[in-house]
Amino acid sequence: MNFVVGILFSGIAMIILILIPWVGVGAFDLRLVFGIIVPYLALATFFVGIVLRVINWARSPVPFRIPTTAGQQWSLPWIKPNRIDNPKGTGGVVVRMIFEVLLFRSLFRNTRLEFRKGPKITYEWEKWLWLAALVFHYSFLVIFLRHFRFFLDPVPAFIHILERLDGFLQMGPLPVSGLGVPEVYITDMLLLLALLYLFLRRLYVHQTRYISLPADYFPLFLLLTLGLTGVLMRYFLRVDLTAVKELAIGLVKFHPKVPEGIGVIFYIHLFMLCTLIAYFPFSKLVHMAGIFLSPTRNLSNNSRFVRHINPWNYPVKVHTYEEYEDEFRDKMIEAGLPVEKMPEKAEEGAGAKEEEEKKE
Repeated sequence: MNFVVGILFSGIAMIILILIPWVGVGAFDLRLVFGIIVPYLALATFFVGIVLRVINWARSPVPFRIPTTAGQQWSLPWIKPNRIDNPKGTGGVVVRMIFEVLLFRSLFRNTRLEFRKGPKITYEWEKWLWLAALVFHYSFLVIFLRHFRFFLDPVPAFIHILERLDGFLQMGPLPVSGLGVPEVYITDMLLLLALLYLFLRRLYVHQTRYISLPADYFPLFLLLTLGLTGVLMRYFLRVDLTAVKELAIGLVKFHPKVPEGIGVIFYIHLFMLCTLIAYFPFSKLVHMAGIFLSPTRNLSNNSRFVRHINPWNYPVKVHTYEEYEDEFRDKMIEAGLPVEKMPEKAEEGAGAKEEEEKKE
């Protein structure tokens, strides 16, 4: 039942987040708060949170080489090493990090344990999880870059090219509004499909469902709400894009001004984005920055031929065995425990006893 609690908690939290700008702008006309103050507070929280998180990671001691390896280590000349999965130097680490960041290589090689009839244990390749994660991240990246047209004037040429490549599909009149949609962005649909798959997978795979917490469902609901409000604005509930761009450019230039004519749906979308930005440094989504500071990925495996000394070592006051025996020698002798060095009187007595035994 833990997953039910997580879904209910995340769903209720999302409804509350939607109602806040809806009531704030629709009923109380707080456009200044939700159009200027909230975005600036979200950005400040994001930058401060990311900096503190990275500093905390950077200060964490890594006394040993602990890279995750999945191949033959460099050893003898006639044994072929795996230079990417078990890198010897910086070059192999860089190549592995590029594959990890751009193609999610470790997720591509991930497997899932399954119990079959027999009983029999099998390992299945998690190809659909890897594909959904890849589609989501790259779709989000394209959408993020496309939104730069609202913050830049004139709009760079590469954004126009990206929009033409992303929006090559066209649709006829919509059944609701009767208006034609000039182009449909593929990444919008792929983003929602990928998020829907990731959510359904948490419900379908019982191992994943068992370990899922509200902190796992909430980001999915937040991203889904963000994507759905964006799709609604583009294809169903039109907003004044000129006014939106005026607001965005004002925020970037630190001369904010809230123009008239922007619908409530835009402020809901903006508030969802601000919530995501402020929540990012304190959630699991911060792995985007953490991957570069992960010692299991950014270290080479050269412990066999390079000695590593912990740079965080500090002088430690020790109590050697010699000092321990000097302190407790008499008590150890009384207790019948062996000692390495006898007291001088005991040594003299033992020597005299040996001489008497020899004379006899």
